[in-house]
Amino acid sequence: MSRRSLLSAFGAGAAGVALAGCGVPAAYVEPGDRAGRDDSAGDHTLHFANWPLYIDTDDANESRRPTLDAFGKRTGISVTYTEEINDNDEFFGKISPALMNHQQTGRDLIVISDWMAARFVRLGWVQEMDRAKQPNVARYLDPQLRSPAFDEGRTHSVPWQSGITGIAYNKKRLGREIKHTSDLWAADLRGKVTLLSGLDESFALLMQGNGVDITRWKRDDFHDICDQVEKLVRSRHIRRFTGNDYIKDLSTGDVLACQAYSGDVIQLQADNPDIEFVVPEEGAELWAESLMIPNLARHKRNAEELVDYYYEPEVAAELATWVNYVCPVPAARDVLASSKDEETAALAEDPLIFPDDAMRERLAIARDITSEERTEFAKKWNSIVGL
Repeated sequence: MSRRSLLSAFGAGAAGVALAGCGVPAAYVEPGDRAGRDDSAGDHTLHFANWPLYIDTDDANESRRPTLDAFGKRTGISVTYTEEINDNDEFFGKISPALMNHQQTGRDLIVISDWMAARFVRLGWVQEMDRAKQPNVARYLDPQLRSPAFDEGRTHSVPWQSGITGIAYNKKRLGREIKHTSDLWAADLRGKVTLLSGLDESFALLMQGNGVDITRWKRDDFHDICDQVEKLVRSRHIRRFTGNDYIKDLSTGDVLACQAYSGDVIQLQADNPDIEFVVPEEGAELWAESLMIPNLARHKRNAEELVDYYYEPEVAAELATWVNYVCPVPAARDVLASSKDEETAALAEDPLIFPDDAMRERLAIARDITSEERTEFAKKWNSIVGL
């Protein structure tokens, strides 16, 4: 199941309709009503909800999570860790009734994609974190991730992991390099290209290929992309739209080039060194999946302590060696580089985990789709994709 989940026809679109209409007044939570009684001082527990396969595990015992276990030993805080987030919209549906009705969710810390995090912030469903109690976050958070448009100053969210949506391709089978998004539309790739089916996952890279500044894209830019993709579908240039199943297509050779996530490609390259990941010269999207504290969480201070723990460079480095996405703690690079293990030290030089300056110049965080735009855009995109 993709960590960067699909935007289903009746997921984000349907939720957007409900909350953009008469539900807004009842759904929005005023700042003064977001905090609950914090039992952290007397109750050393914490409920942390995350995606599957998104934390380090022990090779000999997959039920053990070394960094989380170390946190418990150091602080005395017992963490109940659940891998219950398989899809942003599904999880939204699971906890939204409690949040809009000013009730506890039973979770102290959650991880959701930034485009969904934007919705939580707009609705007032998450609490501000106390940065005075999070010195590691204040010091080590990647400057490029510090102030997304939906959460200026990152007061309500902290990236758990980051990543890049770019292009993956089989260089040996294709017989040439891909440098531009427009290279996907070459005649020899007809029927051998896939795009991501999720609206939020796909649109930014395609806009960048057209020279659009995705930090301030316009409605017309979106419709230009839809017209372009629709023509490519009709001509059967695009083989299909995918979730993370593009991995299988690329591995078997059914597809030669596709939209892809940086972390997936690192794992693919371990089995097939002919697979390349490229950040097009026009740019690629930098995204994050972020930690947030829901309203009325009973262990807010414990949650803030856990967030700050994962921003210690040594801890971030340990997590990065297992997850293989873009590490939101650049200082972890030096930790990995000093490792006596050659494979671990090599990760410090991987630009898909620690982007170099040249790559960073081509990365941008897309402006979020607003609640007013979402219903219209989802309907249009899903009609093309076939959702």
